[in-house]
Amino acid sequence: MTAGLDPTEEYDGRITVSLLDDGGETERITCSSYERAIELVKENQGTVTVVKIVDRDGDVVFTSAEMDIETWETEWRHAKRRLSVDVEEYDCPYDNRACFADDLCVQCQMDAVQEQY
Repeated sequence: MTAGLDPTEEYDGRITVSLLDDGGETERITCSSYERAIELVKENQGTVTVVKIVDRDGDVVFTSAEMDIETWETEWRHAKRRLSVDVEEYDCPYDNRACFADDLCVQCQMDAVQEQY
């Protein structure tokens, strides 16, 4: 029976947004997701000197002093998508490294069209 099984991994969701102001204190806000952290950065980036996103290992993954939040968010979403994609193996007969089963190179696309006729 599956009742009573404990999960094999746990995630506490500790992502921190630090709001740093030259004339005041540093405020730290704990978030449960990167989406919420990105929202907080967007809401606060004009009101403080620097906004940082710190991951659960204590590494600063974003700082408004060096990066644009829109650019960082785009890169984060691309990285997240790459991690979640399960790509079927495909050997391109033209040895094109950018050719995948679901995204064929031009030569393979032409071969596929020719095979239909």
